[in-house]
Amino acid sequence: MIPDRVKAVLDAHGLKALEFEPDSTPTSPLAAAKIGCAVEQIAKSLLFLGKDGSLFMVVAPGGRRIAQSKLKAVVGVKFRMTRPEETLEATGYPPGGVCPFDIPARIRIFVDAGLGRHDTVYPAAGTTSSGVPMTFEQLVAITGGTVGDFMEDSPTAGSGEGTTTAGEGA
Repeated sequence: MIPDRVKAVLDAHGLKALEFEPDSTPTSPLAAAKIGCAVEQIAKSLLFLGKDGSLFMVVAPGGRRIAQSKLKAVVGVKFRMTRPEETLEATGYPPGGVCPFDIPARIRIFVDAGLGRHDTVYPAAGTTSSGVPMTFEQLVAITGGTVGDFMEDSPTAGSGEGTTTAGEGA
């Protein structure tokens, strides 16, 4: 079930979430298969914790890896990916269902420009069984995110989600 806070954002922008059976879209490859789109059209939301305690989210193409050096150049601190419980506590969304909408203001949001190559992208709607079809422009407008290049130069080989995380910033 889509959280009320996400529904409110979607309604305000004339958008509707796609909903599937429970826990069917927790990774980019599974979400793409369920939706019927390319993995790179999945707008995965990854939360990071800076050494200084700052939190920031990168909304990135599924199947791509965060370039630690590019992200560190923008945020200015070393960082690590948040643990599942930290993600839930900070965003209110479960890992695999993190929605980039209605995020606490203390969390800075960055949107990878690579998502703009697609007519439609699909962020999660706050559950591990959802996706929201929208344009890149809508994603940027709704999230208020800063657009930039945060990915490694080449797409990740294969579709394993384990390759999409970033560890300690360089």
